[in-house]
Amino acid sequence: MKSLKIILLMCGLLGLSTVFAADPKVGWINIERIFREAGPAQKATKKLEKEFDKRQSDIQKLGKEMSDLQSDLDKNGMTMSEPDRARKERELANLNRDFQRMQREFREDLNTRRNEEFASIQERANKVIREIAESEKYDLILSDAVYASPRIDITDKVLKALSDK
Repeated sequence: MKSLKIILLMCGLLGLSTVFAADPKVGWINIERIFREAGPAQKATKKLEKEFDKRQSDIQKLGKEMSDLQSDLDKNGMTMSEPDRARKERELANLNRDFQRMQREFREDLNTRRNEEFASIQERANKVIREIAESEKYDLILSDAVYASPRIDITDKVLKALSDK
């Protein structure tokens, strides 16, 4: 019985050594590059810029209006009548509140839309990465590493495959 256990243990160790003797094929992708350079990512960025351009220019106009009103108050506040100065200060406070609200809503909406667009891109990229892994027989593909040799970097393959689709 003991000799059977030893034989089984030896066979198991022999099997493990053959697994470790084969070089696993590992790849690495730079996900930041994909989100920055991939055709779909660039299209999404342009789409978002176009979608939010009007709102951003409205916020800039309101900021300019606030700045002009503040300059007028700084320059002429001492010579204005008390009711005029109080009215302008209220107007400035209202503009500032609207400006803050518009900026906050703009950032929230932009972040929500950006996350939606990039989730779609990540889903497409993951599909392409799986296809590359299966077709080129990769054992492991990483997207987060402290260091990765350029020899295992397959980011360019993924970018090319994304632009072809």
